[in-house]
Amino acid sequence: MTRELPAAPVPHRRPTTRAFHGDVVEDPYEWMRDKTDPEVIAHLEAENAYADARTAHLDALRSTLVTEFVGHTQETDLSVPVRRDDWWYITRTTAGHDYPRFTRVADTGAMPQVEPGVMLEGEQLLLDAQAEATGHEFYSLGGLAPSPDHTLFASAVDTAGDERFTLRVADLASGEVIDESVTGIGYGLAFSADQQWLFYARVDEAWRQHQVWRHRIGSPVGTDELVIEETDERFTIGFDRSRDGSTLIIQSASTTTTEAWMLDLRQPTSAPLPAGGRRDGVDYGIEHGGDRLLVIHNDGHRGFALAQAPLGDPSAWEDLLVAGEGERLLAVEAFATFVALELRSGGLAAVRLIPRAADGSLLIDQAADITHGGELDTVELDTNPNWDQRSVRYQLTSMLTPPTVAEREVATGATTVLRVTPVPNYDPELYVERREWATAADGTAIPLSVVARREVAADGTAPGYLYGYGSYEVPIDPSFVPTRLSLLDRGVVVAIAHVRGGGEMGRDWYEHGKLLEKKNSFSDFVAAAGHLIDSGAVAPGRLSAEGRSAGGLLMGAVANLAPELFRAIIAGVPFVDALTTILDPSLPLTVGEWEEWGDPLHDPEVYAYMKEYTPYENVRAVEYPAIFASTSLNDTRVFFVEPAKWVARVRETVTSDQAQRPILFRCEMVAGHGGRSGRYRKWEQRADELAWLLDQLGATELV
Repeated sequence: MTRELPAAPVPHRRPTTRAFHGDVVEDPYEWMRDKTDPEVIAHLEAENAYADARTAHLDALRSTLVTEFVGHTQETDLSVPVRRDDWWYITRTTAGHDYPRFTRVADTGAMPQVEPGVMLEGEQLLLDAQAEATGHEFYSLGGLAPSPDHTLFASAVDTAGDERFTLRVADLASGEVIDESVTGIGYGLAFSADQQWLFYARVDEAWRQHQVWRHRIGSPVGTDELVIEETDERFTIGFDRSRDGSTLIIQSASTTTTEAWMLDLRQPTSAPLPAGGRRDGVDYGIEHGGDRLLVIHNDGHRGFALAQAPLGDPSAWEDLLVAGEGERLLAVEAFATFVALELRSGGLAAVRLIPRAADGSLLIDQAADITHGGELDTVELDTNPNWDQRSVRYQLTSMLTPPTVAEREVATGATTVLRVTPVPNYDPELYVERREWATAADGTAIPLSVVARREVAADGTAPGYLYGYGSYEVPIDPSFVPTRLSLLDRGVVVAIAHVRGGGEMGRDWYEHGKLLEKKNSFSDFVAAAGHLIDSGAVAPGRLSAEGRSAGGLLMGAVANLAPELFRAIIAGVPFVDALTTILDPSLPLTVGEWEEWGDPLHDPEVYAYMKEYTPYENVRAVEYPAIFASTSLNDTRVFFVEPAKWVARVRETVTSDQAQRPILFRCEMVAGHGGRSGRYRKWEQRADELAWLLDQLGATELV
């Protein structure tokens, strides 16, 4: 019996006109931007109902996938304890609970031996996120910070999904919240040395983090003091507390330029002092190194360099180490007896340890990288809060290696694995991971990270899944994703395309995928897709793709550019109406984005270039892949209207049989850029997407 399919929602056409640089564009769906309009809400609810109806036949598969996700998770679990001064801090999860509990236990001289679900003698509950989330459809923590003497505990809480947080301070002796007067803050929390003050950030109407404030705990918010304000709309300001607790490091950055300051936390009402200045095109980050300032910068160095400067003259940089061929230095963390350098080398994330001499100088010639020999290993620093520690914790992962926390003794090189994340019902020997290379249209070699079950042959019959991002110099490194096992165990070949615009291969890789070279990101992804098909790894007609946020722009662009390559596409919170957004400086983040995409408001060349690739404005009347777009009503980063408009245009334009290749759109009505909150609700959301994807690929059964 043929299933009767419902009709897709069709929004009213209410044309508005956009006119720039002599180009006049009529947009029939821009009216949907107003989320206070009842008709807009009704349309979004109709889209959700339509998606429900079109995927109702997948209920059993969705349930199966959630069961698999849970089955690959040790639900009652805990983190490796982290020592902060005289306390060990622990994060615990409990079966059936969406959110963790944060606890601590006093240091008795050695790391405590902990077990999932078993509280230690004297273990103290700091924050029960599961209890805090009761009554809220959405709950997210934007920061946690114990006070210097560990008697107070600060947290930042969001219950709407708009990434505007309420500051709460708890007295750990009584367990009572003693201050929650500060609301609408951004990211970042830091106590003064005397713990009388808390530093926090505020965002402007465009959700740009532009101010740092100090709040005297227990005082009315109206008495808070502005520490520093960034007035240039291209820049976003943030801060952190130095590892030795002496200094607040404040940094304001655009995509290409940085300025930094230092504030003495022992004199919390003092003014921040300049620590590097602002020079156009000089991108840097500073770290308080105890007796000197350490700097990662690009002044004269494409791959960046590690420098030092006197604390009294923080602009007098002296280069110590320059990135080698194929390297990009990212950040430095300083300790009393060594520094840890995060970098990229050979397309992968790495960590380099540099000992310090007795006088604090860096022994560059004794630097050593942490390596484990895997072709797709990702190595990154873990939490290392103590100035006096002699070893460094790091995380190792790959597409087949579950997150592994290890500790390296800097002096001896001895390594201890502290924890491998348990993954029930998983045997890594059943799979194989590898690096492959595609050739872009201009001859550039594009790396892919590929994983599949060992028995899946490259005979041109397998279904495939290709992920991409390619913006902001953000790398999508190989990592272990438990939900991905449900694809692999159905014979799907899973790959990541490390396209230009991301940071995988260094700063030049990023530079050649932004501004007037942005189209390289799209053609690189198409080349990666073609490689998977031409090599026989994936069958023609059985390749799917996914990207989220700026990766959603990538999805919309490749759907227009090469729709014949893809059977189905997941576009999460997709930035698909990029030109409209970047033309409006009143929208969140727009002005700061001009250094990433260009300024189409004032530059006709940028306007014309962006118009050529913006997905919403380039949908073609040809057969398209099936599309599953998703968003959240309270997303501040990419407004819900972008996918709402795009989906309407795709449906009305493409020639595909939408009974077979549906164009679906889901909008979470209480959530943010990351979708639903809580691990079980996130699993349900992911199962919804992957059940649809597997159905489109004809790969719903386990191999």
